Amino acid sequence: QVQLVESGGGSVQAGGSLRLSCAASGYSTSSLCMGWFRQAPGKEREGVARIFADHFSKYYADFVNGRFTISLDNGKNTLYLQMNSLEPEDTAMYYCAAASRLQGLGTWYQRCDFNEWGQGTQVTVSS
Repeated sequence: QVQLVESGGGSVQAGGSLRLSCAASGYSTSSLCMGWFRQAPGKEREGVARIFADHFSKYYADFVNGRFTISLDNGKNTLYLQMNSLEPEDTAMYYCAAASRLQGLGTWYQRCDFNEWGQGTQVTVSS
């Protein structure tokens, strides 16, 4: 049974930073893809960042614009998202997810088949 537990969310002012953590149990963070997603009220869930099993291949959504960094610590079985220069538009519930396989065609980050999800951690950025 895979469990993903996020933490690190909170309320910050614009320009501030937060580091989200996702502790994984029952699943090795050395396998395939892990990623961060977010969903704001009234909006669809969107991908934020993804990391491949090699720890070097990373993908970021355009809106990240160099502000966030995704990383993996295999020893701690933990996925991180360092978020700097936060903007009010970043306010959302943030979820981590894990992919046990790749499907379809395209780049690696397009093929990650995310099938395990955490419960989310709230990030609120005030202006």
